[in-house]
Amino acid sequence: MKEYQAVVLRLTRHLRDDEDALTDLLNERSRGGWAPTMMSQDAQRLTLVFERDVIPEG
Repeated sequence: MKEYQAVVLRLTRHLRDDEDALTDLLNERSRGGWAPTMMSQDAQRLTLVFERDVIPEG
């Protein structure tokens, strides 16, 4: 079974700040067992969908 999480990152006009925010987001999710699955982007937002395997209880 899979679990999904969507994250919307608001982009700024400062490339370095956006790179740092994206790096922090990816590192944080990776430590939690999440892997990026899908991405979409427009002029102001980057939307990332993460997934991880969930072991069913019972």
